[in-house]
Amino acid sequence: MIVAPVAADRETLQDFIDSLRDYAPGIEGDIAHLRSTPADRGAIGSLFRALHSIKGDATICRLDLAVAIVHPVESILDRVRQGELPFSEQIAEVILLTIDRLELAMAGLSAGDRLDGLHLVSLVEGLERLASAPTGQFEDCVAEVIEAVTGFRPVSATAVSTRREAPGLRSTANSPTDDDLRFFHTLADQFEARSPIFKGRTLRLLRLALETNRLAGETIDPLQLEAAVYMHDIGMMFLPESAWLKTSALTAEEKAMLRTHPAYAAGLLARMSGWAGAAEMVAQHHETPDGKGYPAAHKAAQICPGAKLLAIVDAYEAVMLKHGSHGRTRSLLRAIAEINACDTQFAPEWIEPFNRVIRRAADAR
Repeated sequence: MIVAPVAADRETLQDFIDSLRDYAPGIEGDIAHLRSTPADRGAIGSLFRALHSIKGDATICRLDLAVAIVHPVESILDRVRQGELPFSEQIAEVILLTIDRLELAMAGLSAGDRLDGLHLVSLVEGLERLASAPTGQFEDCVAEVIEAVTGFRPVSATAVSTRREAPGLRSTANSPTDDDLRFFHTLADQFEARSPIFKGRTLRLLRLALETNRLAGETIDPLQLEAAVYMHDIGMMFLPESAWLKTSALTAEEKAMLRTHPAYAAGLLARMSGWAGAAEMVAQHHETPDGKGYPAAHKAAQICPGAKLLAIVDAYEAVMLKHGSHGRTRSLLRAIAEINACDTQFAPEWIEPFNRVIRRAADAR
């Protein structure tokens, strides 16, 4: 059931995925409210009913895996309803992590992917222990469960600081290279201006990319990497904003259109002297080691290191912003856990140094 989960059929699985997508914003809204007003019985009841409904839908759809994941969380919330446990930041974190992991598991089932990287056995076993853990030991048990599943201790943290003057970022010297970089940065600022949710995005990506590269021994030229960070999504601005700023599901035609965006920015860089490395990174940053990426379906050995790193930091930022239009937020902990769960999408040689950067950020909080 957990080791080799199956779905009854694709139609019922999609019905459940759609239902889960509808419940998730309300769950996160209740949790956000309970973080500031933990004794609100109405919000606790609403949260319990949502999880109970998800379990009921999973039972109807014959998704035993989803039932196994949700049932112990429902039991934990029942203890909160009965006054046996206070609603706490630890409970909030474990519920949100569970919903994230459930979404990933269902998406993996739908795509026919392996679910090993989600550590579902550790999650379910840990949740079952929590459902009956003594009150005095509950907080420590939560930390153990989250660390077993994600590799990180629970932390409430925001994205890594991205001050432009931070060590390792470019100065403002007047060389041709710096002139180019300032131009690229200006284009990135124009991209950010297209939506409020992008504010500060470029420098967050830059800091993560440069620090991860530094920890890995700067195997990527930092100047080429900086240019690639600035330029990798500029091609979006050649496409209709109605597609790339869309918050609902994309059509097949819109997906095909968005897959053309790396070529635009890579083409611009390739036509400028001295930026061939950055052009290659931009062209390949949506390729994946398993060969399921785009535009060329390259496999691991064909993808340049800079593109592999850029793919990780770009995906991390996307997870942090995921469902932002619905008020959904993701902590650093859950975002990095999702990246680590996608074990065929990202290059393993870059995951480890990236994790170290995130751990340092978490430890500094």
